[in-house]
Amino acid sequence: MTENDEKLLADFELRMRQLIYLCDTLKDENSLLKKQLSQKKVEVESLTSQIEELKIKYDNVKFARSLTSGSSEEKEQAKKRLSKLVRDVDKCITMLKG
Repeated sequence: MTENDEKLLADFELRMRQLIYLCDTLKDENSLLKKQLSQKKVEVESLTSQIEELKIKYDNVKFARSLTSGSSEEKEQAKKRLSKLVRDVDKCITMLKG
């Protein structure tokens, strides 16, 4: 093997080691990013759940407020909603008895 071939081989070996190092670095970074993504998904699910709970609470407060101090249209909508809830409860009771 000539001196030029040895130099090319050493250069190739050096570049191969650099490539392997970069590959390992990217694998570590990928693993970290996957972990962060998983954590963010859990956080998004938690926040989405909180939003749904707050929407329900807001609707309930809005409903209660409309019964006491709302416009006549709001009171009418609240009465309709309350009537529907009562009918649904009555249906459930009927199904349980039958």
